[in-house]
Amino acid sequence: MAVTVAVPEDPVQQDNDAEPLLYSTNRNEDLLTTTSNEDSSSSDKSGSHKEKNSVSSGRCFGVELTPDNIAVAMVYFVQGVLGLSDLAVSYYLKDDLHLDPAETAVISGFSSLPWLIKPLYGFISDSFPLFGYRRRSYLVLSGLLGALSWFLMATFVDSKYGAAFCILIGSLSVAFSDVVVDSMVVERARGESQSMSGSLQSLCWGSSACGGIVSSYFSGSLVEVYGVRSVFGVTALLPLITSAVSLLVKEEPVHGPARGLSLGNGFFESSKNSIIQLWGAVKQPNVFLPTLFIFLFQATPQSGSATFFFITNKLGFTPEFLGRLKLVTSVASLIGVALYNGFLKKVPLRKIFLVTTIIGSALGMTQVLLVTGLNRKFGISDEWFSIGDSLILSVLGQAFFMPVLVLAARICPLGMEATFFATLMSIANGGGTLGGLLGAGLTHILGVTKDKFDNLALLIIICNVSSLLPLPLLGLLPRDEPDSDENTDIEMTPY
Repeated sequence: MAVTVAVPEDPVQQDNDAEPLLYSTNRNEDLLTTTSNEDSSSSDKSGSHKEKNSVSSGRCFGVELTPDNIAVAMVYFVQGVLGLSDLAVSYYLKDDLHLDPAETAVISGFSSLPWLIKPLYGFISDSFPLFGYRRRSYLVLSGLLGALSWFLMATFVDSKYGAAFCILIGSLSVAFSDVVVDSMVVERARGESQSMSGSLQSLCWGSSACGGIVSSYFSGSLVEVYGVRSVFGVTALLPLITSAVSLLVKEEPVHGPARGLSLGNGFFESSKNSIIQLWGAVKQPNVFLPTLFIFLFQATPQSGSATFFFITNKLGFTPEFLGRLKLVTSVASLIGVALYNGFLKKVPLRKIFLVTTIIGSALGMTQVLLVTGLNRKFGISDEWFSIGDSLILSVLGQAFFMPVLVLAARICPLGMEATFFATLMSIANGGGTLGGLLGAGLTHILGVTKDKFDNLALLIIICNVSSLLPLPLLGLLPRDEPDSDENTDIEMTPY
């Protein structure tokens, strides 16, 4: 979809026509689970613990702020605040390494690869506890890995290959931490109503948007005053917050491989059973068809990288102004989360997808006015037009993005929530990566380069129109039912 969303690459949809930055926060998957008894037991324990503390704990977006929920929110906050480096990365690739829009889009797609294999991280975390912990220790490791990647960007990296590698490692760091914290979200969403599932996702993405707001304004000013290397150095400190909040995670220590797994026959037998169970879930029509819809919805081409080159090289937008523009989109994303949480989380998912896609595609065409200069004929400067355009598209884009997460959480089959949610969101991220690569191919075919933008308007039109193509497939989604507090699990059928 061509709607701008001020989230990570993630967000499952990675297009950002106003700011085609290399986000590392394509988030939303979970830990692999090969059996469910222990998880159910731990969930029951945490649930009773939650009830005992319900009187003293505060609430945010309707979610109780237990230590585990605070840890989840803080990790998402870090994902948002890591946007401090987004402008720096974009300018580094464009000005220091002298890459063209297509090359930048390819590196962006390459950096999202860790988000395509997140079930693997969940399997590693579940099966091989570090220092006796399956979650806490991996949060620490993820934070240290992210800090190392940005330290290398600040000091030693001086080629496009080195930059691509470090950005990839940084993305891996965020993806792994996502697996850990989203397991907590899925456990709490299991059996809840669409409304409560929406509240949990609102807490996560509201925290991410707050992190984006904190970093947005200063990102452009820091690039302009201190340069990209200094920004990378400051960014290297931020993943350490993820390591620190691991102390809030309530987890019983595990000795040896989790659930009795070993590197012998038992381990491979368990792996085989997990794959069989996963395939048995995926091939069910009530799971496979919505998954196919989400993939196709994310796989439409994107024009973000080419637009960034246009607004910087052609329109002369400065890093400071782009930082302010990023602040606007971050605030707009938070407004979008609040809009969904307050008014849309009980609206049928099909209706939300239909309306937001049509409106988003239509409003996305306003980028053509900016490219052709028609906005100036109406007396609207390029700067103010970009601010207004980004504000509206970001609110709409975030309101569209939330139902994707809710749908993904709700179609997870009973007994393998974590495994399937991670797999489903990896498939969705794969669609987003494919959309980015398709956009890069169209950019190259249409001859859009860092100083030639004759066909940029055509590129934007193609990308926006293509976002409408999946609409006939809305029938693949589960039939909408009145929201209630009753269990909405999808039962596993024998296979």
